[in-house]
Amino acid sequence: MSGIQPIPVLTIDGPSGSGKGTVSRIVAEQLGWHLLDSGALYRAVGFAASMADVDLADAEAVTRCAKATRITFKPSPDGRDTRVIVNGHDASDEIRTETCGAAASAVAAIPAVREALVAKQLSFRKGPGLVADGRDMGTVIFPDAPFKVFLTASPAERAKRRHKQLKEKGLSVTISGLQREIEARDERDANRSVAPLKPAEGALRVDSTALPVEQVVAKVIALVCADR
Repeated sequence: MSGIQPIPVLTIDGPSGSGKGTVSRIVAEQLGWHLLDSGALYRAVGFAASMADVDLADAEAVTRCAKATRITFKPSPDGRDTRVIVNGHDASDEIRTETCGAAASAVAAIPAVREALVAKQLSFRKGPGLVADGRDMGTVIFPDAPFKVFLTASPAERAKRRHKQLKEKGLSVTISGLQREIEARDERDANRSVAPLKPAEGALRVDSTALPVEQVVAKVIALVCADR
C-alpha cells in the first residue's frame, strides 16, 4: 500500500571493541526499539561449528552448520544484557571470547553462510524501530536504513576494553595478545571479498577512543531525533 513508511532502522557498524554493543543496547532502550546483535549470530555459528568439530576451512560443512544451528535471544534476569542461546545452550559468555570472535570472522567470510543468516537478520525489523549492531548492517543488510553510524576506536583502547570485560568474566588474557588478535581481525574484516568492514555511505563516524559511553550515546540519539 503506497504511503506507508518503512520501519525505521538505525545501523551501528564498527570493529570489535569499538563499544557498538553497549551503545546499541542503551540506544535501543532509550528509543524503545528492538535490538539486533548481528555479531552474536556469527559468533554463535562459530561456536556451534567448534563444538561440532567442524573444520572452519570447509565452507560447505560450515554452511550446513549455520543452517542447522538454532539461535535465540532472551533478556538476562537483571535486564542488563541479552543472553544468546545456541542449540539450547546458553553460550553468552563463550561466544564473547576472542577465540570465538576469530571463528566468527572466519565463518562470516563464507558467502553461503552470510546468505543463510540474512533472512534471520531481516526478520528483526519490527515496529516501532530497530537498532542493528554489526559490521555490514548499513552497507549490506539494511542499506535503506535512514540512520547509520560507524563507531570505532584505536586498537590499543579496544584491547584495554576487551581485557577488562574478559577479566571480569574470569578469563585469563593479556592486553598485548588481545591487541594482536584485534589488529589481525581488523585486517581480515576490512579486506575480505564479501561485505568488507567499512563505513556505509553517509554514515555518522564516531571515534570513541576518548569518549565516555554517555557522550557516544548522546551523539547517536541526536542523529535519530534530528529527523523526528
